[in-house]
Amino acid sequence: MAKTIIEPFRIKSVEPLHFTTRQQREQILETAFFNPFLIHADDVLIDLLTDSGTSAMSSRQWAAMMEGDESYAGSKSFYRFEAAVKKITGMQYIIPTHQGRASEKIVFTLTGGKGRYFLSNTLFDTTRANIEFSGATGIDLLTEAGKQPSVPAPFKGNIDLDLLEKTIVEKGAAHIAMCIITITNNSGGGQPVSMENIRAASRICKKHGVAFFIDACRFAENCYFIKQREEGYASKSIQEIANELFSYADGCTMSAKKDAFANIGGFLALNDEILTQECRNLLVITEGFPTYGGLAGRDLEAIAVGLEEIMDEHYLKYRIRSMEYIGEKLEAEGIPFVKPVGGHAIYLDARAFLPHIPVHQYPGLALSNALYLEGGIRSVEIGSLMFGKYSADGALVPAQMELVRLAVPRRVYTQSHIDYVAEIIIDVFTKRQEIRGYEIVYEAPLLRHFTAKLRPVD
Repeated sequence: MAKTIIEPFRIKSVEPLHFTTRQQREQILETAFFNPFLIHADDVLIDLLTDSGTSAMSSRQWAAMMEGDESYAGSKSFYRFEAAVKKITGMQYIIPTHQGRASEKIVFTLTGGKGRYFLSNTLFDTTRANIEFSGATGIDLLTEAGKQPSVPAPFKGNIDLDLLEKTIVEKGAAHIAMCIITITNNSGGGQPVSMENIRAASRICKKHGVAFFIDACRFAENCYFIKQREEGYASKSIQEIANELFSYADGCTMSAKKDAFANIGGFLALNDEILTQECRNLLVITEGFPTYGGLAGRDLEAIAVGLEEIMDEHYLKYRIRSMEYIGEKLEAEGIPFVKPVGGHAIYLDARAFLPHIPVHQYPGLALSNALYLEGGIRSVEIGSLMFGKYSADGALVPAQMELVRLAVPRRVYTQSHIDYVAEIIIDVFTKRQEIRGYEIVYEAPLLRHFTAKLRPVD
């Protein structure tokens, strides 16, 4: 039998790429104030900024979109969407939103507020921003294994169970808005969370009367890791694993722009009828009627089909193997990255890659910009630019890790594109001593990395 794992799809439509010279990229980066988010997409050759909303939709999804029912209320497309979400989550009440952060904004507005705490394995940027915007505080309780990029472990996305219980007791259960587990752990290197960890975290929360939620953006990738790595799940389907996983939760949020292959959309799923009604009331004000929630009927159709397609194990095997493939190339060259590779991305360890750049000069951003200059590859810093805070005296409080994420869009790039990415990373690594840090000249109070303006440090 052949050893090569092929793409489990055929390509029926293509989009041309725009090539630039290094001299052009130098000017482009300067015009963008050295922030990859401000670079025009046309000036990017391989765009690995995010896997959110960047997937290639299937012929089935495009066909389903033609059946979209755009009725303002009671759209049949909503009921197809609702059935697809219920089949996976088993939850009673399904609320569509225009994307994941809208789901977070609604439920965090109602459950958060000053003096409230949200506990997590690791909160991603927009999740934390919505928590803080409500006046609440987000606390990351990542397992120790997840804090060591170079040390492999099967479930580095796990929450620290001892710290979870300790924090609930210290803060007081009445002050804990919820515990929300991100699967896979995006900020922590795309690492999976074990079923055992989810089950135990749920048990702790129930004991203390704390709501337990799942951030389900990449639930299928996480379920595939459970199938591959956790005892007792090898013979179970992704659907069965997902059903068990969600059975431990009181609710979940999801950006359908990830594991549902959609270009827009998300949902909030709940079992609490009272909270559901409050969420729907806020939804009507901010998103739209409860049966469309900020989405067109065609989008609801695309998500419904995508949620079915994502559980195809041939696809998931190919997806995870693609990440392992690039990891093997980097490992052979001694390049530091988070090990093992994540489900949707490679995370370079910028602190180890550029040890000569101090944290306050943002080594992650420096590495990200170097990849763009060398080969037109856009990535994203997940470090002290994204997650850094300031102390009372104005000093930078750095992030736990300084990472650069290269998130691979689903069903978009081929093996030759991935080979090219690996070659550029290796080239940059050989020239790493030439790379210099950056300083901020403008930043917004929340999510500063999206719009920050920077300049190189001499």
